[in-house]
Amino acid sequence: MRSTCLVAALAGLAYAAPKPAPQLMNFEELDSADYPTVQGPAVEAVSEPVTYSEPAAKAEAAAEVTQELSSSAKRSLVARGINDPCSPQPDGFGPKPEEDTDAAFLAFSNFSTAANAAATPQGYQRSFVDLQGSVQLNSYLGLYTLKSYDTIKCQQLCDAANLCSAFNIYYERDPTLAPAAECPNPAGFTNIKCTLWGSPVTTESATNKGQYRRDFHVVIAGSNGYTKNNPPNAEAGFTGPTQMGGAINAPNSYIGQKYFPGPYDAGQCAAACIANTAYNKRHPRADGTYNACNFYNVYLLSKNNIPEGTYCSLYSKPWEKKYSTNYGQYRGSNYYSVSSSYAFTLAPQDAGRI
Repeated sequence: MRSTCLVAALAGLAYAAPKPAPQLMNFEELDSADYPTVQGPAVEAVSEPVTYSEPAAKAEAAAEVTQELSSSAKRSLVARGINDPCSPQPDGFGPKPEEDTDAAFLAFSNFSTAANAAATPQGYQRSFVDLQGSVQLNSYLGLYTLKSYDTIKCQQLCDAANLCSAFNIYYERDPTLAPAAECPNPAGFTNIKCTLWGSPVTTESATNKGQYRRDFHVVIAGSNGYTKNNPPNAEAGFTGPTQMGGAINAPNSYIGQKYFPGPYDAGQCAAACIANTAYNKRHPRADGTYNACNFYNVYLLSKNNIPEGTYCSLYSKPWEKKYSTNYGQYRGSNYYSVSSSYAFTLAPQDAGRI
């Protein structure tokens, strides 16, 4: 499971009065977030199956809400291994130019031809085409190496994976041996890679232009991105999802917010809402009332059109779409935008009284 950070000063919410509008993004907390360090496949990887679990993510979200209301908690990622020096590398099913150089690879017209001719799978929209960079995001889920440049196969892998919202397919120049002191610049071959993502992919997110492994230059060509056209899943105990415009900017009843860097996972907001109510109910005010989370707004937060994570705003009563007026905010020259904004309403409503 990836590392997440909770963005919300929720301690004492059981006793605090609802905050007034506007419910602006908490940049101070965004700065302190512990973002995932893994933003794409390891450079030597040819397969990294998806391990993300929505039930586990919900359980973690609920536990973190409870912990953060009384303390703080962080998790870390497990370090990955490397290949043995000069060991043969697997796969390499893609075509390659006659000249085995990085420049020849980038100029090889077969890659552009395949990328531009590739089919857009039903239920998806093409986000970008024929770039010389692959996606790097907080929402990385997994990697598969294909035997052909097959967008339908990559789409099927995405559809089979928990929370997959998009995929990136591309050609990558890789070494035939794991570069080391004894073989710093081995011969190259072409891998066709399919990476899966828990958020939309954009041109701006295709920032991996390659890297060096010793003297061998890994480069990328024919990179296409595709994003699903679908809302988040329904959540037990809530009506919705109801599509909003921007983020909710309500005149009252605002309880607080939670932020989860990584895949866009509306289920984490449901868990945060439920856990928040449970904690507040265990710690009511003197008159027996407590802040019940009866409604939450979930959206994908992006910085300069690069998806960052899932933002949850919690409310003690429902709000209509006409209040979803916060489409984004500038912070200096950086623009933080709102997309995939949906609302969920608790059914039945919690009166907030013991």
